[in-house]
Amino acid sequence: MFAPASPHRAPPSQMLSGLYRQVGVETGVKTADPHKLVLMLYDGLLEAIAQARGAMRARQIEAKNRAMTRAVRIVDEGLKPGLSPAGGELSTSLSSLYAYVSMRLMQAHARNDEAALDECRRLITPLRDAWATIGERIPS
Repeated sequence: MFAPASPHRAPPSQMLSGLYRQVGVETGVKTADPHKLVLMLYDGLLEAIAQARGAMRARQIEAKNRAMTRAVRIVDEGLKPGLSPAGGELSTSLSSLYAYVSMRLMQAHARNDEAALDECRRLITPLRDAWATIGERIPS
């Protein structure tokens, strides 16, 4: 009837959980204002870094690859392109920071370097927290 669980596939309960989370994220993206979208990117980046660390510790290579790829893509395809040249020095500084974080994520991936992941988390967390604080002050 059912094929035995593959060691490379998540159990059905995890697959369903992942699908529900994906639907929740997609729904959030469709209904979020631009400020909320950036906050979601920061949160997703920090979550991917945490998942990568856990996978490194558990020696789960595929899970680490997925988490690291997700983290780098969030920086390179989500955060960086959202910067406006009209932002002046702030945009330039953030662009440099994002390039550095992306590089350190790739180094962490190649070297299984948790310290590099910690550095990325320490660099991004204050930005995420400041962005969340700004959002609390924006009238609805």
